[in-house]
Amino acid sequence: MTVEEYNKAVDTYADNLYRFVLKNLKDEHMARDIIQDTYEKLWVKLEDVSALKVKSYLFTSAYHAMIDYIRKEKRYSDVDLVSVNEPSHTRQYSDLGEVLERAVENLPDDQKAVVMLRDYEGYSYREIAEISGLSESQVKVYIYRARVYLKNFIGSMEQVI
Repeated sequence: MTVEEYNKAVDTYADNLYRFVLKNLKDEHMARDIIQDTYEKLWVKLEDVSALKVKSYLFTSAYHAMIDYIRKEKRYSDVDLVSVNEPSHTRQYSDLGEVLERAVENLPDDQKAVVMLRDYEGYSYREIAEISGLSESQVKVYIYRARVYLKNFIGSMEQVI
């Protein structure tokens, strides 16, 4: 990969990477740090990474850095566990986006990440498997479970509208 191709990768993928990490972490400063570290890793491995595979490399690196950060934070914080046995939404809202965002926040981190890659970023199951290091079938299982949870959380459309 050349310096020009590196600069093009920054221009092309930085915003998408930042959005992906920010949606998962909800922390602007940490999202910026992870993106900066991801591009630093790419710079160090400039000779080893093909320009054709740079998008996959960037998302894989950012995904793993994000998961490492989440795991580290979970060790050091007292988090109130959300009961996932009976997800539901009982109040009426007219903003489905707000309800869906709250539901996505309640998902386990692995499910949240793969759903974001699939539904927000538009990656295929195979690409998500490459990025996350999971098998393609495990990606499908996580996405299925997340969608079932989201459906149960939202409930019927009459409650939302």
